[in-house]
Formats: sequence, structure tokens, C-alpha cells
Amino acid sequence: MAPTLSTCRRAATLVVALALCLTGSGAGVAQDEAGFQAFVQILAREAASRGVSRATIDAVVPTLRLNPRVIALDRAQPGSDPTAPIPDFAPYKARHVDAQRIAGGRAAYQAQRARLAQIERETGVPESIMVAIWGHETSYGAVTGGFDLAQALATLAYEGRRRDLFTEEFVAALKIVDGGVPRSKLVGSWAGAMGGPQFLPSVYLRLARDGDGDGKVDIWSSPADTLASIASYFSDAGWRPGEPWGLAVSVPASLDRTRLGAATVSPRCPKVFARHSKWRTVAEWRTLGIMPLTKSWPANNVQATLLEPDGPGKTGYLLTGNYRVILDYNCSNFYALSVGLLADAVEN
Repeated sequence: MAPTLSTCRRAATLVVALALCLTGSGAGVAQDEAGFQAFVQILAREAASRGVSRATIDAVVPTLRLNPRVIALDRAQPGSDPTAPIPDFAPYKARHVDAQRIAGGRAAYQAQRARLAQIERETGVPESIMVAIWGHETSYGAVTGGFDLAQALATLAYEGRRRDLFTEEFVAALKIVDGGVPRSKLVGSWAGAMGGPQFLPSVYLRLARDGDGDGKVDIWSSPADTLASIASYFSDAGWRPGEPWGLAVSVPASLDRTRLGAATVSPRCPKVFARHSKWRTVAEWRTLGIMPLTKSWPANNVQATLLEPDGPGKTGYLLTGNYRVILDYNCSNFYALSVGLLADAVEN
């Protein structure tokens, strides 16, 4: 059974949503500019029925043109092959938790420290986690994408494989314009992710926040708004204040992994969650000979799963419920581990 639309749209960015929605409800195939122009009139009527103003519709819809490059990029996305081998984490870590990204994160951390501290007090989301997400998504605001968002979303809705998803996001983009954000700001990735946090338009409407108190929610040019919006997402997804995301550990060679048990099957990203052991308390992991490598132990009653991304004999990770919140942002073990490790490096 394919994931539901609501499940697909839970992820913060549309690139993540695409991975969850490889099979969509639309069956149309993009043909030409004339067909696209007829289709955008359907989108216009849908937007009007959802309460988007006629002024916004008339300002945006006539400017839309089919973008074949967006369709090509969408179709080039790899499928989810459950039989494909999983590569080692170490090369990914080397690319994403590198000296340049750590240095940039530390600079951003210091530059935004006053606001970060306030946001953490309000939400319980650690300053370093906000910065690490910002760094992973857009290199601290340096790379946010150059596609016209409304055009890209309309093109992908017309292409048809995930028509419901992209129609929803197109309407959300028009609602953002209706709310006072200039159309010129709606620029982002080919798949509709935008701003410093790379939010979907629907996620922006639901969770984006004003972090600098100017009365606007500008995730495109305000670092404070970007960081407050990231924290809002994490808080909404269930971040537990005071609990670490996880820690790197040494796993004894004598550990009988067959007795650890597999994680509960997840309806979302099952291949990601299947790599985790069952939940155990920190106290139980300690009795099994697990030893921390870089951090002190969290409280003995904290629940954690074990993940060995590079297999036995290499660094393992005990991962708490807060790690699952990072996965909610982007359902990839490599991404979530790198965010956590970058956060640790930024604050040290």
C-alpha cells in the first residue's frame, strides 16, 4: 500500500516527501506547453476553492510556464530498491561533517548565540541542533536553490505521478503570497523546498516562526527566523528537552547481536528503521558492555536503540527518541547521524 498524502507531507522538505511517495495518485504525463496552460487553469480553480484570493491567482498563474528541467530532475531520482546494498556511513560522514562545515557552524553558532539561547529556552531544542540542520540543508543559508517555486510545483503537478501532493503544495505556495510574502521570495529547490530550513510551503504555513520579532516570517533572508522555524518543527515533532540525540559507542566483539532483536516495523521508511535494534535502557546497554566514545552516559532510564552503520567492529551509536525527531525531518540514518555529530562538533 502506498503511503497516504498526510504521511508523505509530514517530512520537512519535498525531496524527503518524494522518497516516501514513489507511487502517486496522478497518472498524467507532461506533454507540452499548451497542455500545461490548460492544467494550470485547473490549479487556479482549485486554489480559489481553497480560499486563495483572486488577486494572488491573477498575479501568479499567468506567469507560469512548463519547466522541463524540473521534470527531468524529478524522474532522475533513484527509486527505493529494498535489495540494494547499503554503503558505509564513514564516507558520507567525511563529506558532511567536514572541517569547513564545522567551522561554518561554529561561526553561525557564535553569531546567533543570543537568539539561539532564547529559542532554546522557549522550545527546549538545543542551539547546536538548530545550527546543524541549517548547515546540512543550505550550508548556513548559502545554497537555497534558484527555481521559481510556483512554476516548479505546477510543473510537477502537471507531470502527474504525485499530482495530489504537488497540487497541495502549489496551493500552499499561493497562500504564502496571499499572506504578504512577495512572489519574488518564493525561490527554492526544483522539488519545492525553500528558505534556510528548506521547508515545504505547507510546512511553512504550519510551523514557520518569527525569530527576530519584526512581525514577519522570513526564512529566506533572516537567520533568526530560519532557526526559530527549525526549532518549531522539532518541538512539534516531539523533541524531548534535556535528552541527547545519541552517542557514539564501542560495541564489544562478544555481543550476541542475534539476541538484540529487530526494531518494530515502521510504516514510514521501513528500511531506515529496520537497521535499529529494539529499545533498551541505557542501564541495560551498559550491562552488555557498550562503552561511550565521546560523551558521558545519559541517565540510566533513557531508552535507546543500537545502530552499527558500518557493521560490527566499527563505531556504533546508541540513539534516543530525539534521534527519531531528526529522522522526522529527513528519514535517512546517514542524514540524522551527521546532523547529530555536526551538532556535537559545533558546540565543542
